[in-house]
Amino acid sequence: MRSANLWRDALTEDWQAGGFGLYVHWPFCEAKCPYCDFNSHVVQHIDQTRWAKALASEVDRVGALTKGRLLRSIFFGGGTPSLMLPETVATILEAAQTHWTWANDIEITLEANPNSVEADRFRGFADAGVNRVSLGIQSLRDDDLRRLGRLHSAAEARRAFDIARNTFSRVSFDLIYARQNQSLSDWKIELSEALDMAGDHMSLYQLTVEHGTAFWDRQNAGKLRGLPSEDLGADMYDLTQELCSAAGMPAYEVSNHAAPGSESRHNLIYWNYGDYAGVGPGAHGRLTLGGRKFANSAWLQPGAWLKAVDNGSGDEISGALTGKDTASEYLMMGFRVTDGIDIDRLHNMYEFRGLSSTIERLDELGLVWQSNGRIGVSQQGRLVLNSVIAELLPD
Repeated sequence: MRSANLWRDALTEDWQAGGFGLYVHWPFCEAKCPYCDFNSHVVQHIDQTRWAKALASEVDRVGALTKGRLLRSIFFGGGTPSLMLPETVATILEAAQTHWTWANDIEITLEANPNSVEADRFRGFADAGVNRVSLGIQSLRDDDLRRLGRLHSAAEARRAFDIARNTFSRVSFDLIYARQNQSLSDWKIELSEALDMAGDHMSLYQLTVEHGTAFWDRQNAGKLRGLPSEDLGADMYDLTQELCSAAGMPAYEVSNHAAPGSESRHNLIYWNYGDYAGVGPGAHGRLTLGGRKFANSAWLQPGAWLKAVDNGSGDEISGALTGKDTASEYLMMGFRVTDGIDIDRLHNMYEFRGLSSTIERLDELGLVWQSNGRIGVSQQGRLVLNSVIAELLPD
């Protein structure tokens, strides 16, 4: 009993090492991209007033459980949150201010697709409190944008970036590489163009074919041709690290690059295993309450979620995690960032048997590093990240 109490006491304050944030999921898009496995839906009409009220209601519910915490970030993800009205965003932010103390430098991010960017609407988002935008550009090549099912052109993407940069203090954008028929030299030219656009943060993802997507079906039918080999994908990854580092935007996470001080504070809450409230269809959350870490996931379908909110809670599943669960999650999330994880913090969550010998073996193979009580994955190890994590996870 004493050891259990000690673990609970340690966990009570553990989340503060990562901080506290709020994630709001907007589930609607104008079209479903063939590579996307996120919870997004295409509908004819959206009752913005009802959705604003429902999302604010969920913020109120979670806020009552965590009242008075210091809120470091808010992230509107999706779906396509730039389809929200600025008034909808303002309603949700007002609810968040009711329950939590906002950090002086709170980061409030909204994801946007270039084709839904309008200068007036962006000014409305800024007036509501949004101070950072993440643009889903995905490619600077029109042919590839069409293959990816995007509704914007490369010119529209550049225009949207210019509008965002003139409206918000911080702007990020996403690109997908290792696309169909893309060569190493193609990616070098395109990435160089992206770096010249002078954003302070970029998320650079290798194209993956996820189960349940249109690309998955095409691949199984033999119709998704021209994807790069594993070796070419690795070369593209290495080139990405080289060019971004030379441009002053090194990787701080597997797929994320930033100028020093411009890292996504919200995503760092995930990767540093803090607490975060998740509201909206399909949203996930991790909250430490009464010395126990709870995991929740909301109903996926928008209609089912709205009905559940009307009945008191949008969560479909909520339950306490064990010490082994929390340690495993901390390891999986923390190994994504270049800073790695705190070994003492890991052991406070769960006592791993044989961890030291496994770390030594992986260190000898050049897959991990150790320094000042921390352990992380080397650049070589990042190429086989899932295998490295699997070696360290408890049985």
